[in-house]
Amino acid sequence: MSRLRIQPRTRIYLGCEGPSEQSYGKRLGEIADAAGLHLYFDCDVLRPGGGDPLALIQLAIQRIREKVNKRGAFVYRAVLLDKDRLGQAADRDQQITALANKHKLYLIWQEPCHEGFLLRHLDGQQTKRPVTSDLAEQALKAVWTEYQKAMPAMHLASKIDLMAIRRASSVEFSFKEFLDQIGLTGP
Repeated sequence: MSRLRIQPRTRIYLGCEGPSEQSYGKRLGEIADAAGLHLYFDCDVLRPGGGDPLALIQLAIQRIREKVNKRGAFVYRAVLLDKDRLGQAADRDQQITALANKHKLYLIWQEPCHEGFLLRHLDGQQTKRPVTSDLAEQALKAVWTEYQKAMPAMHLASKIDLMAIRRASSVEFSFKEFLDQIGLTGP
């Protein structure tokens, strides 16, 4: 009698600025499951409310080390970062890419923030680029009236599906690169 062996899921670290990104990461996991991919997203809230991107990357690297020591390696590592935080400290900004490359982290820049990033998931909204976080939230709520910050993944499901992430990835290079690697932008 042979035993059925359960294949372990591919572990993916997803650093999140806050609960909204964490719910989004959980939704990505649900979409991956529905697509037949065997992925596990470890959605790690780094610092609710965001902050200095370099500090977030440094914290993500520390958390990855801790998690690897407890549970094993991650095949992929990514961090969702709000782009509106760039430019506040040029010397710190310059260190971000080098540090991310050294630690094999995908940087998924949300322009200008998570709501702007979500906006580009919606049909007909891919080219919308609000310049401030307030304008991004207003634009998103104009086309998704039920949207609220930190919505649970199950509520994101009404708008965020495989086609939505493919729409967003068509205009978000760093996001597409990450999705290509994990297999979510396939045919």
